[in-house]
Amino acid sequence: MYFWAVKIGQITFTRFVAAMAIVISHFNKDLFLYKIECIADVFLRANVGVSYFFILSGFIMIVAYHRKEKIRYLDFYRNRVARIYPLYGVGLLLYFLTRYSDFSFYKTLLYLLGIQSWIPGKALILNFPGWSISVEFLFYLIFPWLYNYLYSKGNKSIWVIAILIWIGTQVFSNLYINSVSYKGPHTDSHEFLHYFPLWHINEFLMGNLAGIFFVKNRKEKNYDLAVVLLFVVIILSLIFIPLNFHNGLMAVFFVPAIYFISCNNGFITRLFSIKFFEFLGEISYAIYIVHIPVLYILRSVLWDCFRISHSNTVFWIYILVLTVVSAVFYQFVEKPMRDYLRKFNFRSNKKYC
Repeated sequence: MYFWAVKIGQITFTRFVAAMAIVISHFNKDLFLYKIECIADVFLRANVGVSYFFILSGFIMIVAYHRKEKIRYLDFYRNRVARIYPLYGVGLLLYFLTRYSDFSFYKTLLYLLGIQSWIPGKALILNFPGWSISVEFLFYLIFPWLYNYLYSKGNKSIWVIAILIWIGTQVFSNLYINSVSYKGPHTDSHEFLHYFPLWHINEFLMGNLAGIFFVKNRKEKNYDLAVVLLFVVIILSLIFIPLNFHNGLMAVFFVPAIYFISCNNGFITRLFSIKFFEFLGEISYAIYIVHIPVLYILRSVLWDCFRISHSNTVFWIYILVLTVVSAVFYQFVEKPMRDYLRKFNFRSNKKYC
């Protein structure tokens, strides 16, 4: 990710942190991390990392396209599909290796079309982390229009609209979860509240606003203290604030965190910009989209071949295997597809010059 000639690679590593938090939140609750009360409270809500991804996605889109006068719709959609879809499909194939009995044409069609999150009761079908990609598809669908008709023209109304949508979403989410209409976890009402795409537009829009502010007001200096304080506030909020975090509430902390990390030139930036850490950030999408099927496959192998089932042992093997597998998928699936598309777009654009 580039801002003029300056690479903001330090933000890339934060994707790995968010992805790993989600991985741990989906692991067996017998894990040693859940035996420590304060830490357990954090990881029980660590799926808020998906909210961070949505906000960061909006931020990155603005930074990536802010110098363009207009986005070409087909080029944009082709780029996003090539970036996201191959691993999205790989995750489904891996899922069927151990959950082949779950196969149905209807579920598979919903998943492949990326529309499962629009149907309460179907959002978590098959490789369930795919629900968030279903939401991302909505963001990708609307972003070129937002950019061409609002952002590129400096339309200030989007600030008011985005903030009102964010406030409305938070009010609705927290009223609904405490109403008689909400039936609790593992119900259609739960899926409607947490996974329905329209409740997540606020996160993408807040990320867009953060990106606009960043490209217009970037001030590079040492923000180490601000970053550390925001991290502490985020952790304490997850422990002590009894509100619904899933639909963008944490934007009040995630947005400034993204901005300060992106502008920071202190020790944290030098640390996060180490090539190895940056690479971990690059493979974060692969980690996220295959972590459930890899867990299913690994548990089966460890039990069938070695009779290993202890949660802590499985966890450390799992983290190592997941990281290696994700790196392989990044190098041989995600990156080649992205590089191919760049060449394809170059040839296509050159043809019509």
